[in-house]
Amino acid sequence: MSTIAQFIENFLVAVDFQNPVDVTPETELRSLPEWDSLAALGVIVMFDVDYGKTIVGDDLKNCETLTDLYKLLG
Repeated sequence: MSTIAQFIENFLVAVDFQNPVDVTPETELRSLPEWDSLAALGVIVMFDVDYGKTIVGDDLKNCETLTDLYKLLG
């Protein structure tokens, strides 16, 4: 399993924000300036391609922070 730091790197690649953002495991997804449906879709694809795990929109809705997302790997 990847570390939270590796997960965050993959997350930033997957969401492909226009402007660089600093995130930590405690960063709230809704606080990210470009967190939208396209970014969420990127995360869903990341889980499938990078981790072989299927998640859906409801899984994302239940996540508040990057740590919450990371826990979906478990």
